[in-house]
Parts: sequence; C-alpha cells; structure tokens
Amino acid sequence: MLRSDFHFELPDELIAQYPLPERSASRLLCLDGASGAIDHRHFSQLPSLLREGDLLVFNDTRVIPARLWGQKETGGKLEILVERLTGTHTALAHIRSSKSPKPGTRILLTPEQGAEPCGLELTVTGRDDALFLLSSEGGPALSQMMREVGHMPLPPYIERSDEAADHERYQTVFAAREGAVAAPTAGLHFTDALLSEVATMGVQRCTVTLHVGAGTFQPVRADNIEDHKMHSEYIEVDEAACAAVRETRARGGRVIAVGTTAVRSLESASQGGEIAPFTGDTDIFIYPGYRFRSVDAMVTNFHLPESTLLMLVSAFAGREPIMAAYAAAVAERYRFFSYGDAMFITPANAQESA
Repeated sequence: MLRSDFHFELPDELIAQYPLPERSASRLLCLDGASGAIDHRHFSQLPSLLREGDLLVFNDTRVIPARLWGQKETGGKLEILVERLTGTHTALAHIRSSKSPKPGTRILLTPEQGAEPCGLELTVTGRDDALFLLSSEGGPALSQMMREVGHMPLPPYIERSDEAADHERYQTVFAAREGAVAAPTAGLHFTDALLSEVATMGVQRCTVTLHVGAGTFQPVRADNIEDHKMHSEYIEVDEAACAAVRETRARGGRVIAVGTTAVRSLESASQGGEIAPFTGDTDIFIYPGYRFRSVDAMVTNFHLPESTLLMLVSAFAGREPIMAAYAAAVAERYRFFSYGDAMFITPANAQESA
C-alpha cells in the first residue's frame, strides 16, 4: 500500500493545543469496523460500550520531563530530547543545535531556553546513528536532573511551551513506571471515578508497559509503506497480563486495548501465536493485512495523516471505514491528536482478531 492511501486534510484549528478542563469530557467517536457504522458520544459514556467480563489493557508508562535546554562552553544554544535512559547517569538523546556536538563536548544545562546555566552539566560521549550518548557521571543522576530542570516533552504539533498544568495532564492517572517521552494518549481520558465505575460493572483491568519514544512522531517517508523502517521501543508484558488475556478469551470476554501502545505491546507478545511474557525492544509495524491475535476492540485517539499509527488502526478496523470516520470527525469538528478526542473501534472482521 502507498503512504498516500492514508492522507487526509486537517484544518490546523482542530489540533488541540490544550486539554479540556475535565479528562472524560472529551468526545468519543464509535466505529464499527465490520459495518462502517459511526456513532458520536462522549468519553464519559464509555461504560455503556463495555460488558461484564471484558478486559481493559492499559499502558502504565510515565512520561519523564525529557526536554532539556542548554549551551556549549562556547555559548552555542541547544535543545535536548532524551529518548531513553540507559543507566543512572547515561542516556540516548536527540540534540538540536546549529552544529552537532562532538564526543567530549560539555553541555551546561539551563532551566529555560536562553537562561543562564544552573550548575548542572552533561557530556556527549558518542553517537548511535542519529542519537547522541550523554553522561552525567560525576554529578546527580540524570533522572534527578530532569526533575530539576526538565520540561514535559509536548509533541511538535502542540505549538507552545509546556506549562505547569502539563506535568499532570500530559500524564495518565494510572502512570507508574517512568520512561516515556510521549504520553499513551488514549489513557489521558480516564479518571479515577471512571475506572471505579467500570470496575463495579465487572470489567477487568491489567497493565503492560511500553515506554513511548520520540520515534512515535517519525514520519513515514517511503512511498510504499512496506519499505518503512519502524523505530524500536521498550516493552514489558508480564505473565499476569498474559494470564488476564487468556482468561478473558476463555470466558468469552473481549480484550480491549487502551491505546496503540497497548496494542503494540500485546501483539508483540503474541507473535508466537499464543500470548507469552515479553521483555525487550519491539519494532512491530502493524498495517493493513496484519492478523491481530490478542486484541478485540480498541480505545484510541486520532492520529496524524500518513502515520504508522493511522496505518495500525486501519489494519484493525479497515482503511476505508477509518478514513470515513476521520472525515466525519473533521466535519463534526472533533479535536485531534494528543490532547484531543478519542475513538472506540471494533474490528473490520471479527475473525481476524480471534
């Protein structure tokens, strides 16, 4: 298939720049992939779409304040986006500057862009393809530095600096394990009250972990999508999650993944046919033609044109139903992307997710 098969026009004003005051006040577009039927609801009505015995699978990753500002000893300004912590004092990171720093370069961190150095520093120790290896050896742990002077890594389509409220709102209420540089955004709509409501209905819950990397925003450049090289992200799917999936299937319940990150985690752990514990990196690329093994329904936000995530939901619900749903969302003035509205989708063919 071609990248252009997943293009749609989106007015800039529909890209949400801020979250709504209430998490569950977002709208919810429901798409039946088998029939193409579309229903417009609000996220607070999600329980009406769930059944006793269903299983909600959440990604419990926690976003780290991964955006750092700094300058070289020569005064040159730069921006750092930590991609992954590799140790207490080491990380892989993207660095934006007028001239790429060489190994041995000292970076003097600043609390804000253009501010004076604050006494914390990092050293560039090498390269790994497009990423830089950074070290805080001799100083505080890198995670502590980020807590002191780091900023929430809002996506590039949010055209503003992070604010104090983003430290809470660009984080799910069930976030537990630090390591992501982008939020698992489908989970942002859930509140503690909503989680309690679905629990009283007999809906089960389990967690997986996928530390979302900046590669999630990497555009597909290949015209033929099969030529795209997928980025890698770290996941953990433990035996408890696997058992919950197996037990749900055995009792006739549905496995409902909250977000594409939960989908990628479950499907990565199911590549052997049956779901099994998995810890490590995944570069699974799901596009139309893929046979789903562990996911029966999905909660997801709206995704960028021509993105791998739009291809993933198209693989699940069908390209034509998804593109029609996106056209309806634009017409109905839904709010798009990370701080935007959500979808509840069921598969194009129930047999494919069995």
